[in-house]
Amino acid sequence: MPRFAANLTLLYSEVPFEARFAAARADGFEAVECLFPYSLPAHDFRAQLEAAGLRQVLFNAPPGDWAAGERGLAALPGREAEFRRSILEQALPYADTLRCPLLHVMAGILPPGADPVAWRDTYLENLSWTATQAASHGVTLTIEPLNPVDMPGYFLQRQAEAHAIVMAVGAANLGVQMDLYHCHQVEGQLAVQLADYLPTGRVCHLQVAGYPGRHEPDVGEIDYPPLFREIDRLGYAGWIGCEYRPLAGTSQGLGWLNKLRK
Repeated sequence: MPRFAANLTLLYSEVPFEARFAAARADGFEAVECLFPYSLPAHDFRAQLEAAGLRQVLFNAPPGDWAAGERGLAALPGREAEFRRSILEQALPYADTLRCPLLHVMAGILPPGADPVAWRDTYLENLSWTATQAASHGVTLTIEPLNPVDMPGYFLQRQAEAHAIVMAVGAANLGVQMDLYHCHQVEGQLAVQLADYLPTGRVCHLQVAGYPGRHEPDVGEIDYPPLFREIDRLGYAGWIGCEYRPLAGTSQGLGWLNKLRK
């Protein structure tokens, strides 16, 4: 059976963030992820993990001004210094303290009229630089294609694009974060996508949610149980992040997971 990590940004939103660690452990999770850990001091965040007996497996690097609509800085020409400061001063120190092995680096929103070639060049340079910095911390970077409905204009939208970027950078500690919700909306044929990309070894994290609505994996048109069997068959050994919005209480909606555990 695949290993599942609770996304504490989306799950357990019915309780304060600090209470979500214990709630996830009570539901049988052994690992968690989140979008951004920076609202808690890193040592306080680590204390919550330790108290609950959890491991942190993924979080995002600072995305720029999230409230203003920014969704990453890595591909933005002219923002290189700001991006690199955020890696050195926030992302990697948090990864060290949380002992987190994966760091998702968001590309950014491509504005109308922008030169995609210049953006790609910036992206490659920043990813190469960040991979070098992260290597000494034992951290692997991830990049994630996001669908254009949930995140209009996001620079990276297709699996093939992400894998081409990873191969172009050529860093051993750079991989693809494959969210099956986004992949289904953009490309479909999830079993084919998994069979194509998991054997490459470049996929270092998976995420799931039902489609449409981004609710529990047993809500909507994606038939997840055979996909989970295929993931096992293909030998994927990483974590699968539960990055969805529960329809009601989080614990009440875990029937899909409890069935797999039997």
